Amino acid sequence: MTRRWQIEHEFGLDHLAHSEGAPSEPGRGQIAVRIRACSLNYRDLLVVRGEYDPRMELPFVPLSDGAGEVVAIGRDVEEWKVGDRVIGCFAPKWQGGEPTKAMLRAARGAPPLGGMLRERVVADAEGWVRTPDHLSDEEAATLPCAAVTAWHALEGVRAGETVLVQGTGGVSIAALQLAQLKGARVIVTSSSAAKRERAEELGAWQVIDYVADPKWGKKVEALGGAHRVIEVGGAETINESLRAVRVGGQIAVIGILSGVKAQIALTKVLMNGVSLRGVMVGSREHFEQMNAAITAHELKPVVDRVFDFDEAPEAFAYLARGAHFGKVCLRLG
Repeated sequence: MTRRWQIEHEFGLDHLAHSEGAPSEPGRGQIAVRIRACSLNYRDLLVVRGEYDPRMELPFVPLSDGAGEVVAIGRDVEEWKVGDRVIGCFAPKWQGGEPTKAMLRAARGAPPLGGMLRERVVADAEGWVRTPDHLSDEEAATLPCAAVTAWHALEGVRAGETVLVQGTGGVSIAALQLAQLKGARVIVTSSSAAKRERAEELGAWQVIDYVADPKWGKKVEALGGAHRVIEVGGAETINESLRAVRVGGQIAVIGILSGVKAQIALTKVLMNGVSLRGVMVGSREHFEQMNAAITAHELKPVVDRVFDFDEAPEAFAYLARGAHFGKVCLRLG
């Protein structure tokens, strides 16, 4: 029998429950993976609360991000062998190039695909990438959603340019680390003095307290502006991002933490030639390119805290409090 956590008959952290089932075997073109670690994203919290898709059929196993090892192989699989360490792709059907709507909808952790919060996952062999040798399973599990999103959002950033990241959650800290691999200098906004200090320790060029300085966009503008803004705030931050971005710069819109509806100054977009670009994670090709850079630089993702598998509800509650710096993980086995 294999264990899993699932949303039972109602949404909410109180309705996450243990369940067991007989292990399934891989079919043609599939592999079975023993999951060793998972990481949590804000999207996963929305799924559990019922805010992501309140019409989702229950019970449902959540979480998009997981890493482990191959334990069985189906027919016609040549890329993998038993014992290989692997990480699941967020959108396993998006192998490369431009995605279709169908590729983006087929994402782990939400219907139609089940999630990673289980001991064993059987899925198509094409939906996995190889784990960099220098990473632990917990570190590897942080990559599929947050890090790949950051890598995709930083596409085209060149050495010497300036990148602004909002906050110190999983995507933002991954963007801080990956932007520096590209030779960019990074500005980080955070209301926490302790988190600003940690960001500086990770190499942030400038840190800004967005509570003490609510017009932080002007401060960034005074520093020369940002070539790329990693926009995770949404409605309440987009106009400051428009002040912060340089002429001809780009705002990569990847989060809606403060809401989805905003009145924006279109004149700033028009007169300054600013691009607003939505970024929905990335392809397997993005993932493999990022892993090559991570391996070459022996980069270590930032893991804030690791919970045991039995502590999944506590891990979600910790994520919901927003106290984390980097990623929150679960260890299985």
